Amino acid sequence: MRAEHQWSTVARESEGRRAVTAEHHIGRTAVREVIPRDPESSFRWRTHGFPDPLARWNHHPEIELHLLRRGSGRYVIGDAVGSFSTGAFFLVGSNAPHDWVSDLTPGESFDDRDVVLQFHPAWLEGLRAVAPELHELDALLERSARAVEFLGETAFRAAEMLLDIGGRTGTDRVVGLLDLLGVLARAPGGDWRSLSSHAVAAGSESERSDIVASAVDYIFEHLHDGPRLAVAARMAGMSESSFSRRFAAATGQTFSDLVRRLRLTHACRLLEEEGRSISSIAYEAGYANLSNFNRRFRDEYSMTPREFRRILLRSRAGREVS
Repeated sequence: MRAEHQWSTVARESEGRRAVTAEHHIGRTAVREVIPRDPESSFRWRTHGFPDPLARWNHHPEIELHLLRRGSGRYVIGDAVGSFSTGAFFLVGSNAPHDWVSDLTPGESFDDRDVVLQFHPAWLEGLRAVAPELHELDALLERSARAVEFLGETAFRAAEMLLDIGGRTGTDRVVGLLDLLGVLARAPGGDWRSLSSHAVAAGSESERSDIVASAVDYIFEHLHDGPRLAVAARMAGMSESSFSRRFAAATGQTFSDLVRRLRLTHACRLLEEEGRSISSIAYEAGYANLSNFNRRFRDEYSMTPREFRRILLRSRAGREVS
């Protein structure tokens, strides 16, 4: 189950963010997920499919390791949007809102798409207080506040280790997690990247969560015909200024920024299709003017759509040869 990170090549050649796409909503509500405590275990390891009640826009105080075993799609973590494919591996910090949405055809679903391990930071802090060797993990835990995606050999090895932990018991289970965290902490610079521009923690206000979830639903449903701030605010029963403040506080970005980035990331996935013209992709991504699309794309990814496609195709050809 080696991760196919074709987007990592683009990320290394661009200062912009990676691509995302799909036509499914991001989640019912951005709720605080309650992680049940097991008196017999220091952490929770589980799997679930998609769609699934557990696959939703949520946050929790536990730090999360997350492996995507099936399919491809998009993620939103804090203020970061991006795409994932089979084998993608993430570290999400305490209370960072997150969701992964798979590209599905009507009636399609994935069994055991996700493998998730969640532990409370207080547990690890207690261990570090009596085991100074564990301070090796300090930088990793600090990076988790912005969320981290792991790439390359580190992602592949981490996926194997996370799957293995599910079959362990007793002290072997704890040792397995500490070994995994050690591998992530020692990952070379080319095998990881921070996602959010800054640490974004969800508030506890359920009304704010509902407002954001409803707005994100609306954005994804209307990417092609232009989501409007006024409409989103009216749906929330708020003035535009109040809605804008709450949206930015909950997501770490403005409404218009999220719309722009999701349109462009939708375009990135369409650029994988060799037969599609740049102009038709621009139109499907919601841009009536090709020059405006090219300019916005270059601003976000530091390259033109045509250059982006060329890098993707070169990366794909290299994998096929190898």
